[in-house]
Amino acid sequence: MLKRTEGIVLKTIPFGEADLIVTFLSYDFGLIKAFAKSPRKIKSRFGSSLEPLTYLKIAFWGKEDANLPRLTQSDIILPFKSLRERLDCFLKASEIIELTVNMLPEHEANKKIFTLLLDILKTMEKDCAALHTVIMYKVKFLDLAGYAPRLDGCARCGKSGFSFYVSHGAILCENCATGADSHAGMVLSQGSIKLYESLRKWDNSLAGRIKPSGNLFAELSGMINDHIRYTLSKPLKSSAFHKM
Repeated sequence: MLKRTEGIVLKTIPFGEADLIVTFLSYDFGLIKAFAKSPRKIKSRFGSSLEPLTYLKIAFWGKEDANLPRLTQSDIILPFKSLRERLDCFLKASEIIELTVNMLPEHEANKKIFTLLLDILKTMEKDCAALHTVIMYKVKFLDLAGYAPRLDGCARCGKSGFSFYVSHGAILCENCATGADSHAGMVLSQGSIKLYESLRKWDNSLAGRIKPSGNLFAELSGMINDHIRYTLSKPLKSSAFHKM
């Protein structure tokens, strides 16, 4: 069965001498892998379309239950070439991609996450230096993927609180936190909690306009990164190359 959709190249793995296994985030089918025949040859019909971050129209062929369908078409819509050419940009994009690949199940469409990724890549291409685009992606991605931490009050009783317990993925008030965890909670400021809720609810197009203070940014980034590390049971490899 031939299927057509739009996709963003997340990563590629060499297979044999000239072939590739390509991981896409697709609009209609979610996270998918496809086999690309001979894209590494000079005269390949795929050309440079399978470079990481490229936004494409793709077509692939395979049976309904095929684990690795064959890619038959890839036409570039947006190359995002500048994000690959600058190391600082590529490292930030790599952290976004790694999070997406590790947390999304395969073959489950999530059109809002696809749109989020595309919007954030467009924003990064305009202003790669802005760190807040990455934290906005993390916050909104976790929310859309069902892994969002809860910061709008105590997860047990609903009362106000400011101590985030990573093992619970939520804020607990002083009473409910008694005996809940052998490790002390991370105290968050009211400004950091407000910034989190704003990032979660704001439109993707506002990513380039957000300019949080350094302290709020560092506080929220630390909490989100700890939450991701606990959820995945490992840190993101790409985050080791730069401070978020």
